[in-house]
Amino acid sequence: MKLVQGQIWEKDGEYIRLVERERLTVKYKVMADPVSGEGTMHDVSKKEFCRLIKEAELLKPGTGFYDLPDED
Repeated sequence: MKLVQGQIWEKDGEYIRLVERERLTVKYKVMADPVSGEGTMHDVSKKEFCRLIKEAELLKPGTGFYDLPDED
Protein backbone atom coordinates (compact mmCIF):
# COMPACT_ATOMS: atom_id res chain seq x y z
CA MET A 1 0.00 0.00 0.00
CA LYS A 2 1.24 3.46 -0.84
CA LEU A 3 1.03 6.08 1.91
CA VAL A 4 -0.38 9.36 0.61
CA GLN A 5 -0.94 12.57 2.55
CA GLY A 6 -4.62 13.03 3.30
CA GLN A 7 -5.55 9.35 3.49
CA ILE A 8 -8.03 8.50 6.24
CA TRP A 9 -8.34 5.18 8.06
CA GLU A 10 -11.05 4.06 10.47
CA LYS A 11 -10.05 1.99 13.50
CA ASP A 12 -12.05 1.26 16.65
CA GLY A 13 -14.46 4.15 16.07
CA GLU A 14 -11.67 6.69 15.56
CA TYR A 15 -10.35 8.19 12.34
CA ILE A 16 -6.64 8.48 11.56
CA ARG A 17 -5.58 11.00 8.90
CA LEU A 18 -2.07 11.04 7.47
CA VAL A 19 -1.06 14.70 7.65
CA GLU A 20 2.60 14.69 6.58
CA ARG A 21 4.79 11.90 5.22
CA GLU A 22 8.55 12.20 5.24
CA ARG A 23 11.32 9.72 4.48
CA LEU A 24 11.39 8.12 7.93
CA THR A 25 8.57 9.75 9.89
CA VAL A 26 4.85 10.30 9.66
CA LYS A 27 2.67 12.96 11.26
CA TYR A 28 -0.93 11.93 11.74
CA LYS A 29 -4.06 13.16 13.47
CA VAL A 30 -6.49 11.01 15.46
CA MET A 31 -10.07 12.34 15.31
CA ALA A 32 -13.45 11.25 16.63
CA ASP A 33 -15.19 13.05 13.74
CA PRO A 34 -13.25 13.54 10.48
CA VAL A 35 -15.63 16.26 9.26
CA SER A 36 -14.82 18.61 12.16
CA GLY A 37 -11.07 18.01 11.86
CA GLU A 38 -10.56 18.33 15.61
CA GLY A 39 -8.11 15.86 17.07
CA THR A 40 -4.64 15.21 18.45
CA MET A 41 -1.45 15.27 16.36
CA HIS A 42 1.16 12.53 16.65
CA ASP A 43 4.67 12.16 15.19
CA VAL A 44 5.97 8.58 14.78
CA SER A 45 8.23 6.49 12.58
CA LYS A 46 6.78 4.95 9.41
CA LYS A 47 7.15 1.51 10.98
CA GLU A 48 5.08 2.51 14.03
CA PHE A 49 2.45 4.11 11.79
CA CYS A 50 2.14 0.98 9.64
CA ARG A 51 1.66 -1.11 12.79
CA LEU A 52 -1.06 1.32 13.91
CA ILE A 53 -3.05 1.09 10.68
CA LYS A 54 -2.50 -2.65 10.17
CA GLU A 55 -6.00 -3.52 11.45
CA ALA A 56 -7.61 -0.27 10.23
CA GLU A 57 -9.84 0.18 7.18
CA LEU A 58 -8.74 2.71 4.55
CA LEU A 59 -11.66 4.92 3.57
CA LYS A 60 -12.01 5.26 -0.17
CA PRO A 61 -12.02 8.62 -1.97
CA GLY A 62 -15.49 10.00 -2.42
CA THR A 63 -16.73 9.03 1.05
CA GLY A 64 -17.35 12.70 1.76
CA PHE A 65 -14.44 13.23 4.14
CA TYR A 66 -11.76 14.08 1.58
CA ASP A 67 -10.88 13.96 -2.09
CA LEU A 68 -7.67 12.12 -3.02
CA PRO A 69 -6.07 11.96 -6.46
CA ASP A 70 -6.34 8.59 -8.20
CA GLU A 71 -3.50 6.16 -7.51
CA ASP A 72 -1.42 4.88 -10.43
